[in-house]
Amino acid sequence: MYSLNVPVPGRVARLASDLFPYLAPFDRVRDRHTLVCKRFEDADLDRLREQLRRALAGQPAFEARVTDIRFFEEPPRGAAPVVYLAVESPGLLDLHRALADEFGAIEGIEGDDYVPHVTLARGGSVADARAVASQPLDPVEWTVSQLDVYDSSFRETAGSISLPA
Repeated sequence: MYSLNVPVPGRVARLASDLFPYLAPFDRVRDRHTLVCKRFEDADLDRLREQLRRALAGQPAFEARVTDIRFFEEPPRGAAPVVYLAVESPGLLDLHRALADEFGAIEGIEGDDYVPHVTLARGGSVADARAVASQPLDPVEWTVSQLDVYDSSFRETAGSISLPA
């Protein structure tokens, strides 16, 4: 599976590292922090990159902001709960909707169900998730000027697309 990801700044990774003592009780703690814009199941990489270049032509850079810590008590996929950094970004929401319209939405996690977030940890107790979510944090803001095509099979970026400022 491929995804179109928003690169997150180092400040977000540092924020996640600062939260590690609260994340330790979870089954899986993320060491790579990503913000998924759109997923693509059963796609051919070369064809997908070309389709994305066309779909993203003229897409302006946009702002994103980590606002607080939240959790999905019952996520549509995988172990629960999922603790995450909530991201506010009208530009990202608009882009996701446009891509979901063009490429289709994965039921339960995209389209109207899409929640921009950076996963921190999953699998554990709801009480532990509440404890993490109660931690204060200073918001992190950044300008998204690039999107990355991520290959989950190889766990690496397979290409990048710059957005005009």
